[in-house]
Amino acid sequence: MDICRRSADEETLRHTSQGRSARMARPRVSLLTFGCRVNQYETDMMRALLANDCVLVDDRADIYVLNGCSVTGLAEKKARQAVHRIRVASPRAVVLLTGCLADAVARGMTPFEPVDAVAGNTWKTRLPEVVARVLAGERGLFPPALPRPLDEETSSGPSGRARAYLKVEDGCSGVCTYCHAVQLRGEPRSKSLRAAVTEAERLVGTGFPEIVLTGVNLAEYSTPEGGLPTLVRSLLRIQDLVRLRLASLNVAGVTDGLLDAFADDARLCPHFHIPLQAGSDRILRAMRRPTTVAAYRAAVAQIRRRLPDATFGSDLIVGFPGEDEAAFAATCQMVEEVGFSNLHAFRFSPRPGTEAATLRPVVPESVKRDRADRLAAVWRPVRRRLLDARLGKVEDVLTEAEHEGRFQGHSAGYLKVTFVSDAQVPDATLCRVRITGASDDGLEGVHDDQHRAD
Repeated sequence: MDICRRSADEETLRHTSQGRSARMARPRVSLLTFGCRVNQYETDMMRALLANDCVLVDDRADIYVLNGCSVTGLAEKKARQAVHRIRVASPRAVVLLTGCLADAVARGMTPFEPVDAVAGNTWKTRLPEVVARVLAGERGLFPPALPRPLDEETSSGPSGRARAYLKVEDGCSGVCTYCHAVQLRGEPRSKSLRAAVTEAERLVGTGFPEIVLTGVNLAEYSTPEGGLPTLVRSLLRIQDLVRLRLASLNVAGVTDGLLDAFADDARLCPHFHIPLQAGSDRILRAMRRPTTVAAYRAAVAQIRRRLPDATFGSDLIVGFPGEDEAAFAATCQMVEEVGFSNLHAFRFSPRPGTEAATLRPVVPESVKRDRADRLAAVWRPVRRRLLDARLGKVEDVLTEAEHEGRFQGHSAGYLKVTFVSDAQVPDATLCRVRITGASDDGLEGVHDDQHRAD
């Protein structure tokens, strides 16, 4: 199937588009994001790049920019559904696909719905040029562009939020058999220490009290001045920074130097999202993950020795080829043993062009669904026990929303907290909250005092 939509009279379409472009001083552009925090950061970056020359809207756009993800079949399905909705609601609009999904489509790694133009990740920093060319009538695949240094990627942060993502790393040297990251994102690259600090200072200065560091493989952040611990300590020198959080970190990133920084400054949020993927060493070898179950346990123990109140999140894949009941039971055991407060569990979906897509034996879809349901049933009481253990304690909560006198935010351990207060608490305020209840949705409490937490 041709991935780029063709008009019956393409020349007429080209002239029509050119005429419309000439009439529109500022085209209406809508950006839709699918996938990881890196994609979310990059959408914020693209939004900032377009802000001066385009009207940014949620719907009724002239151009829809889909920042697509190719990590799972579900992510691709959501993007396909978005294209279908756009075609029904705005049949004359132009649909531009970018992101990892665009690169996968361009390389023939995955089929996709017909769109008007496809521009991969390296075009994101050049999006105003892409939009101008598309408005002038250009269609089809944009050839790969040379990647620009990460120092040129900056974001003004998402609107109406208390936290902003700061992308400091891209690419991965891993060889996981199920993953496209190396093919689509390339080898590891890092933002310079100076550029990262400057961007963080700007984000804090424009009203984001919390910064979340993100990257394709944050553990591989490396500059001449040092690695992740050096970056973290440099960012903590920003006076008005209230919180600093890590988005996701592989086991290799859990070092004494990093934990020293956490122990020295309470602004570092002790929530560690460490992807496990499977609780069986046999399956981890088949995935070619750069860790073992023992190493994962050791990293969790190392963190807990230094930071007793730390919470943990993880990613898990169920139904990977060769996963039998014993391997699945080992994964469930790790969920209970670690006590994850957050868990992203995915049913394995083979990515075309990856080694895992050729592995056997294949786990039937019905078994995958059953195991995903059983894993969720194991995790729910684990999480509830963790929440119940917080009853009576005081948590520092950064406010994010308010509705009818009830405020909502997250604790340092990334636990959702809803609380009441006699005072009107502005968004992005750090409050002390005494926890009085717990539910499957999170924690509940009352404002412990009427002052911002120190």
